[in-house]
Amino acid sequence: MGNLVQGDLGESQQSHRAVADDLREFVPATFELAGAALLLSLVVGVAFGVIAALRRDRFADQLLRITSLGGVSVPTFWLALLAFYLFFYKFKIAPGSGRLAPAMTPPPHVTGLYTVDAALAGQWDVFASAVGHLWLPALVLAFYTIGLLTRFTRSAVLEVLGQDYVRAARAKGLPGRAVLFRYTLRSALVPVITVAGLSFGSLLSGTVLVEAIYAWPGVGEYAYKSATNLDLPAVMGVGLVVGAIYVVVNLVVDVLYGVIDPRVRHA
Repeated sequence: MGNLVQGDLGESQQSHRAVADDLREFVPATFELAGAALLLSLVVGVAFGVIAALRRDRFADQLLRITSLGGVSVPTFWLALLAFYLFFYKFKIAPGSGRLAPAMTPPPHVTGLYTVDAALAGQWDVFASAVGHLWLPALVLAFYTIGLLTRFTRSAVLEVLGQDYVRAARAKGLPGRAVLFRYTLRSALVPVITVAGLSFGSLLSGTVLVEAIYAWPGVGEYAYKSATNLDLPAVMGVGLVVGAIYVVVNLVVDVLYGVIDPRVRHA
């Protein structure tokens, strides 16, 4: 415990380096992958949920409900293998494994996120290569969360649409877009953000198999190799870091409640 307080997580038995140094090298790659997956999940999941709620019991609603059911039901590791086979091996529309093309040199280190560092350095060829390697594993990782957010957003929007203040806004003759964004969606986002915060922890844990399949040099692949080699200091270090990130993310979610919903600030 004394070493832990000082940031000493022990020495890895496989790399013979300090676990903290290994994690500083691998955490940015996982953040880039999980962050891209979360952003994709929020954009697509919220959009699908709103469409499903506005088209309740119609064809679009039924189709999106079936799609979301498939998203939460399909195992991530199976989807990762299938996507790798189809998009890389079969159709050749996605690059291979890793974060960059083999001939590419990583951008100057600023954040450890290749897309951000390449954009800051103006290396747009490196940026394009990083995005090309990122989109497929991020999409696979986001598939479950998209289905989850679609279902929660649909339920939240349908509940808000029945509130008195939404009916009053419509009665005043406000445009439908204003009612949707200023009244309905803003109130419905509170439970959606809760689910998104909880899902970020699932994305971090889900990267283990996805990173192993796509040879993504992040915490997931590091944890996988550590577990298979019984490298206990590394496994415990990964668990502590992921747990700390999970706590911080949920703290941010609690703060965002007051930003989105004025009723929380004045309560």
